[in-house]
Amino acid sequence: MKTSTNAPNIKQESPGTGRNILDIVNDEFEISRGTPLPLGATLLREGVNFAVYSSNATSVWLVLYESGGDKPIVEFPLDSRFNRTGDIWHVRVRGIASNIEYGYRVDRDNNTEKHIHRFDRSKVLVDPYARALSGREKWGCTDSESDGSVCGWRSLVVEDQFDWEFDQPLNIPLSQTIIYELHVRGFTRNENSGVSSLGTYDGLIEKIPYLKELGVTAVELLPINEFSETDNDRINPQTGEPLVNYWGYHSVGFFAPKASYASSTGPGAQVVEFKQLVKAFHKAGIEVILDVVFNHTAEGNQMGPTITFRGLDNSVYYLIDSKSGEYHNYTGCGNTLNCNHPVVRDMILDCLRYWVMEMHVDGFRFDLASVLGRGRDGSVLANPPLLERIAADPVLRNTKLIAEAWDAAGLYQVGTFPSWGRWAEWNARFRDDVRSFVKSDPGMVSALANRLMGSPDMYAGQGQTSHSHINFVTCHDGFTLRDLVTYNKKHNENNGEDSLDGCNSNISWNCGHEGIVNQLDLPFGQLAADIEKLRHRQVRNFASILLLSRGVPMILAGDEFGRTQKGNNNAYCQDNDLSWIDWSLTEKNADLLRFFRLLIRFRKDHPVLTHGFTDLAERNPAAVVWHGVKSEKPDWSSESRSLAVQISDMNNGRRRDIFIIANANWKAFRFQLPSLDDNCRWHRVIDTMLESPGDISEPGAEPILDLQSSYKVGPRSVVVLLGQ
Repeated sequence: MKTSTNAPNIKQESPGTGRNILDIVNDEFEISRGTPLPLGATLLREGVNFAVYSSNATSVWLVLYESGGDKPIVEFPLDSRFNRTGDIWHVRVRGIASNIEYGYRVDRDNNTEKHIHRFDRSKVLVDPYARALSGREKWGCTDSESDGSVCGWRSLVVEDQFDWEFDQPLNIPLSQTIIYELHVRGFTRNENSGVSSLGTYDGLIEKIPYLKELGVTAVELLPINEFSETDNDRINPQTGEPLVNYWGYHSVGFFAPKASYASSTGPGAQVVEFKQLVKAFHKAGIEVILDVVFNHTAEGNQMGPTITFRGLDNSVYYLIDSKSGEYHNYTGCGNTLNCNHPVVRDMILDCLRYWVMEMHVDGFRFDLASVLGRGRDGSVLANPPLLERIAADPVLRNTKLIAEAWDAAGLYQVGTFPSWGRWAEWNARFRDDVRSFVKSDPGMVSALANRLMGSPDMYAGQGQTSHSHINFVTCHDGFTLRDLVTYNKKHNENNGEDSLDGCNSNISWNCGHEGIVNQLDLPFGQLAADIEKLRHRQVRNFASILLLSRGVPMILAGDEFGRTQKGNNNAYCQDNDLSWIDWSLTEKNADLLRFFRLLIRFRKDHPVLTHGFTDLAERNPAAVVWHGVKSEKPDWSSESRSLAVQISDMNNGRRRDIFIIANANWKAFRFQLPSLDDNCRWHRVIDTMLESPGDISEPGAEPILDLQSSYKVGPRSVVVLLGQ
């Protein structure tokens, strides 16, 4: 064992544990100066290089743990003369055992501004660049460690060797993309999921055949990087059970896959299993998009725990008041990352590149992305450097970039988010307008026309395309599709916040009865069966408009077979049957699942539905014609609640027409049908008024209409006809 001339002094730790430094090193042990880049723990032929940023610290210690050990086994104080280059502290350690765990203690001498520089030497901090974290392999761990680390978080040095074979991101064009949003744990946690490893990466792999048969082209995973699920101090008032941070929007390690989503608890298993997941999805032709949360962290406000950034360099990583030290809270979660500080910008870029280069992911959805456009004083920047750098980054050139274009402080940028021709947006106006139309609100026909055509009123003038936005009716945040037609108001009593949480404006309609319908609860003359039929029809109406509209459709997991959260529109804290997918519904509501499958296939079989704003106009000025009850006479008035559109295209030299009728009126209407070319006839593809299997036809088996001049469209229904 040897050390270099300028090596730091070694501090032996953990008296009484029976372990010492000799237990984790070999004869090649050596400490040397190391290098400042790359940041993080880098495995080299000659050892491990550790590098961490802190501009305001005066003392840094590297703390090492034996794999699985409960206390530090040794600490290396870093010498600011030899182990610091600029603002980066670094050291190279040779001859240490594989899968070593580590962290940092950081302090500042004569710290007279402890409200600004929140250093705490008693805390062992997580490395922001750690590729994996240990100590939280079991979901729901709540133990704090005697060494001062929080809940057992420790950074882990992992091997990065993996046989990707010839795998690469798939680069499916946005115009051909159909997104499916899911929660890794909740998707297979239910006992009836039929997988061998419940609630894990491996469990999700087992569901690939289902997703492939459904027809989606991408999964969008709620946060899978390390987060603290136990930072919720509320209890379920109905059961007395503790509530959790189930969704995962409180990040701890941006580079580290969540260990408790792995089926194995071995060191670094989460890294390997996530890579296996991506590889398996790519083999099935399905992309993997990550929901990333660069707007805040799990450290919360000044009362929150010190886990990583706060203890390393609080005033750099967070937006704070320069005098009081209070955290600016543009996220609603206690703190806001200082995203446009050069160091934080670099970290975010490094993180995105890592997930693309090393993990092969295909894209990112950025939570509260408008925060990334705020300056170091919290102001809204006209040309945010971080957003521009991400858009222009050569490594991310083909990576999907999707913004949730608002924040919790009132900044709303849907339709105006800075894009540089690269960023797409969650189109919340599509959600709201389609909900209002299907709910039969007045004055929504013109809005529906814009949403069907790819929202040109929002994006065409921005120089963007109809693929610059993600259309959705539901997502993880809010009602499920089934609940959207079952509840007029939220029912969040189980969240422990007196139902004050969650959005109050859901633009929902319960179809005449709140919640689960029981015939005994209904007034004389009202039938439970009629309410249920209407709810089923409304779900199909929403699905039809979503998947027939231009733009990139996103489906919430479970909506395709009627999943419910019993009216809870903010189930972020519910790790139970309320959030877990109930796979028995695939049989109970097999007709709805069939409808979704065939609807997705119809969209794929008719690319005219995905053309851009000008594609059809350039090829055929009459390619899109609007109609009302009478041919070529749409009713745009405030009291109108129905609209029809004829979309024409040439396919292999033959013209094909799609006629879409959306009737949100409570009355039936007979719509005139446009005349077709000789030898062409109108065929029925969809009529949500009909019972399954008549509600949607199999490809090639669409029945020819007996009457070619008109079609009766039922109340609150959608009809799709194919002219061929």
